[in-house]
Amino acid sequence: MIKRYDTYTVELEPGWVWLVGAGPGDPGLLTLHALSALEQADVVVHDALVDERILGLVGPDVELINVGKRGWKCSPKQSDICELLVDLGKQNKRVVRLKGGDPFVFGRGGEETQALVKAEIPFRIVPGITAGIGGLAYAGIPLTTRETNDAVVFVTGHDESGGMSRRVAWEDLARTVPVLVIYMPMKSLAHIAERMIAGGRSPAEHCAIVSRASTPHQRVLISTLERCAADAAESDLPNPSLFVVGPVVDYRAWVNWFPGNRSPRLAPLSPASAE
Repeated sequence: MIKRYDTYTVELEPGWVWLVGAGPGDPGLLTLHALSALEQADVVVHDALVDERILGLVGPDVELINVGKRGWKCSPKQSDICELLVDLGKQNKRVVRLKGGDPFVFGRGGEETQALVKAEIPFRIVPGITAGIGGLAYAGIPLTTRETNDAVVFVTGHDESGGMSRRVAWEDLARTVPVLVIYMPMKSLAHIAERMIAGGRSPAEHCAIVSRASTPHQRVLISTLERCAADAAESDLPNPSLFVVGPVVDYRAWVNWFPGNRSPRLAPLSPASAE
């Protein structure tokens, strides 16, 4: 049977490497190009945090290679991943490099494409819905509203060493940006909150931690800047997680829709509440 999306299908040719964004978790958020790539692949090189339901969409004869980086655990080096992609391309495989979210949003897609270019391996980029957009939507937190903010900044919670990024001017961001979305923040959460307070944010400002966004295991913790690290430790939230600070967090009081269809409710937030 011909699928309705076949009109949009692009052939994944032998010897090509496609860098594909898997989105934040829900398989329904895959793009048509991403789904087509998974159906055509000979081998899928994937992150550890790609949802198992998405990996289940590949064929039975497809080779799955887990190259995920996990905090505090032995993980493949980025140079080894780049070398693997080049080797598979040279073997004339149809290769999908499957990444959570979007390949170019804290996904090291730039480094991998550079390696492919140097090795003269043809490639294609398939963008995905980044967690900072799709994950917050599933948490019932709008990224922007006309009443609250004209700007938003995405920030990584750690650098190459695994510690808090030294290139981020946290105090400056706290003073100038109304809404900040921090990816993978848990290891440095206390320090991030402290520096944002030092930059002028109120210790009582609402913030949210979204864990395993858009999956059946999604959890959302509502807290304040001064309490968020302690509340997160007490709640034992698993990765992957997002941390969002700003007035948009208050909209969750009535935009909270997932899971299931929930009736809107106009009610004040209760800090340190988790679902």
